[in-house]
Amino acid sequence: MKKNIAIVAGGYSSELEVSLKSVETVFQHLPEEKYHKFVVIVNSQGWNVRVNEALFPINKNDFSFEMDGKTHFFDCVYLTIHGTPGEDGKLQGYFDMLGIPYNSCNSKTSALTFDKWLCNQVLANNGIHVSKSVLINDRSAMFNTKEIVAELGLPCFVKPNDGGSSFGISKVKEEMQLIPAINRAFAEGNEVMIEAFMEGKEVTCACYKSDKEIIALPLIEIVSENEFFDYEAKYEGKSQEICPARIPDEQRDRVQEITKKIYSLLGLKGIIRVDFMLVGNEPFVIEVNTAPGMSAASLVPQMVEKYEHANLSQVLHTVVQESMKPEY
Repeated sequence: MKKNIAIVAGGYSSELEVSLKSVETVFQHLPEEKYHKFVVIVNSQGWNVRVNEALFPINKNDFSFEMDGKTHFFDCVYLTIHGTPGEDGKLQGYFDMLGIPYNSCNSKTSALTFDKWLCNQVLANNGIHVSKSVLINDRSAMFNTKEIVAELGLPCFVKPNDGGSSFGISKVKEEMQLIPAINRAFAEGNEVMIEAFMEGKEVTCACYKSDKEIIALPLIEIVSENEFFDYEAKYEGKSQEICPARIPDEQRDRVQEITKKIYSLLGLKGIIRVDFMLVGNEPFVIEVNTAPGMSAASLVPQMVEKYEHANLSQVLHTVVQESMKPEY
């Protein structure tokens, strides 16, 4: 019997546009013969199931909806929200209370990975290299820019600590640019993380779980035409995304090994992606993404395309099946 799958998109952040592109890819590639697929849009206007062009309100008491005189329930949820409330643990806690399985990690782990600075501290405490950084959690505080520069050097990156990876990010080359960059980051989140610049080659690796085995996908090397891998570089063609990455096999194996270690260490679920900077021969983690973009222009579908053992439909089916296992 086909299972009812809610593919949830939208959200309350600037990542909404990317999420709406991701949901189309997931909807298209989840096998039609195995699932009844429904797109659920969660945004500031409400929670609605979209069927063709019609909208049917979600009953938040049990995450059901009424259509054709019947009440429809979901067997599983596939979250494609980037940012709040789908990447920071809020919806995960809601679905846990309702007993509805979902594809991503639980609320505790989602909240941890969404906090970039805190996640990096956990990784560093477990022997994984991360960049040097400082956290600003009071937008009304007076910032000592000279101390920040003395601590991290220039250039440095300023980004929302509790937001996605596409908006509110600045590469700061002069001390006078710090305050505007911090304000820009605060416009996208409640905390700001400032990171030391790392010189090297940027690569990214995704993985997922299948029958208790963690599978790492081929690496992508990112060569941005812009100052860094920003929204324009990601989604408007201002970068080269080379798959497989042009790095030695030992480096590839090391990055995949660290990615799988992070997956196990943090208790991650579904498809995740970890971004790295290769500094010399050593991989440094930039960010852990537990709800990576899945649009046609996104990195994970490109990795799967180069993966020899499964296509995107098979990978998504595996993720859904894993999420519905009792031990999940």
